[in-house]
Amino acid sequence: MNDLLRRKLQTSLIIVSLTLCVASTLFLLLFSEKIGFGISLMTESKLTTGFSTIFSRFIIFTGFLIFVVGAVIISFMVYVMMSQRVRDIGLMRATGCPNDLVFGYFLTELLVVTTIGCFLGVVLGIAADFASTSLFNSFGFQISQTPINFWLVLLVFGLFFAFALAFGAKPILDTTKVNPATALSPSYHFGVSKESGFKVTSKSGLTMKLALRSLFRHKSATTRIIICLVAVFLLATVGIAGGIIADQTTKSWIENAVGRDIVLIAHQDMCNQYKLLLSKFYETNDMPRIIYTDAKYSISEDILNLLSSMSSNISGIDPRLVLEMHVKEIVGYKINYTEVGDSREGDSLVIGVEPEKVLSNCSLDGEFLKENQPWEAVIGDSLALGMFTEPLNQSISLSGKAFEIVGVCLDPINNGNVTYVPLENLQTIMGVSEPNVVLAKINPSANRTAVLNYMRAQVKDLNSEFDVLDLNEVLDKNLSFLDYIWSTIMVLPAISLFSASLCLIAYAMLTITEQRQEFGVLRALGANPKTIIKIVSAQSLVVLLLSCAAGIAFGIMTTLLILVPEPIVTGFTVAEISAWLLTALVVTFIFSLYPAIRFARKPILEIMT
Repeated sequence: MNDLLRRKLQTSLIIVSLTLCVASTLFLLLFSEKIGFGISLMTESKLTTGFSTIFSRFIIFTGFLIFVVGAVIISFMVYVMMSQRVRDIGLMRATGCPNDLVFGYFLTELLVVTTIGCFLGVVLGIAADFASTSLFNSFGFQISQTPINFWLVLLVFGLFFAFALAFGAKPILDTTKVNPATALSPSYHFGVSKESGFKVTSKSGLTMKLALRSLFRHKSATTRIIICLVAVFLLATVGIAGGIIADQTTKSWIENAVGRDIVLIAHQDMCNQYKLLLSKFYETNDMPRIIYTDAKYSISEDILNLLSSMSSNISGIDPRLVLEMHVKEIVGYKINYTEVGDSREGDSLVIGVEPEKVLSNCSLDGEFLKENQPWEAVIGDSLALGMFTEPLNQSISLSGKAFEIVGVCLDPINNGNVTYVPLENLQTIMGVSEPNVVLAKINPSANRTAVLNYMRAQVKDLNSEFDVLDLNEVLDKNLSFLDYIWSTIMVLPAISLFSASLCLIAYAMLTITEQRQEFGVLRALGANPKTIIKIVSAQSLVVLLLSCAAGIAFGIMTTLLILVPEPIVTGFTVAEISAWLLTALVVTFIFSLYPAIRFARKPILEIMT
């Protein structure tokens, strides 16, 4: 303990780095389980199955990267620690300590910092989970404070503890094998190779040449820090670039499915029911039971004529029949006559629409309903994944009538448990002559407030029990929920970038220690402190640029090819991603200058001692 306390900065760097890695991993898993898209892929009545799957890809991949980053960081930190302890080992070996005793001594130090780091990481991760839950509740999203999953906490603690010991023991073992006479030599530095081949023959570019010479001489440490930073910037790119692209893509799916500037005209009970059905995407609601076929919910011709008379302010009218029905899976056959399906059944929200009048535009696998193509159906992603084996090769049964499934859509209504069929077919099998809701799209050029007020007044005059619901309010709530989730996930790369900054600080300390006498000679010959800072900053910049280029390239490819299907990338998206990554690069570089500035301020005699 005294040995660790004497090296406060070095010990703190290792503990803080490990703490951040454990905390970010634990928080990610706990938070995702509460929202409903964790590693178990359970939706928990929030988010459709399709959206949950996309989020889960990010959780699994990001969690894996955090584990990798944590293992690499602890390995690098222990390597730096042991590189600066070679002379201590030489003294211990010279006094007769056997290898196993020396190894056990430093392994005990590793056990202490690992235990402290993992414990603090667990505490910080649980605290961050409670804080995020409270924050979501303050924004109006119902996230319950469930008991902490003890086994998940134990799993994260155990994995990081094992990783730290496994990756940290290797540098200790390698260092303890160094010959005592070599370890005590003032010219020996663990992991430093012989002089590189090139010579400094001119004064031009002297700073960069000295920086590159140190990087080439310290190949082991340079390779380790580059690998570490590549992993960190890969994680940062997936979190930042992937988060921004996925955020815009998923919000676009929701906005297209619900529709912008859409209003719902229906009975007050139906308005409340429709609002609850849309809000099931972000919160668990107890749905009241209503009889959808009740005559009081029917849309009269007077209301349809009213909407038609407002053609200058309304660009489209979409009458719908909304029902809750028992549906059955019908076994289908592939091209090679292989049977698919298992005759499962359940309940689904069924919506009859006129295909040519539909105002929404769901993201589809397959195609939407077409005019004059009866007995076809489009089902939601939650229904497709929960009931069907290969939905596009199967059919669905409603009241004994078979509908061929032609598409699977991403739709937030009823949390994706929805079926769209032609309105005429649904009216025929249910014996209902009138729709029970009607959607209308307000022209963007119209005075929205004035149109809504006029529409409400006219609808009330026709039927006092009917109302007009502005769907923009529910749509904005759905979009805000997605925005908060992605924003929370994008915080995690910031934690890893801070850990990367600590690694760069440790790397700079290592190179400064190895170049201590060289810098002292430069200062004695008249070089000012800025020269030392320039050399160290050039080393950090070269390492950062190499790592950043590789990490960003792999991160972008992973995001576009694996994590986000059909990504939406605009010019603004590219500019936003570039700004965030550039900021991350600059901030990390600034942090790395701390050891150089601290060292350059020392007197020449202290540097040479």
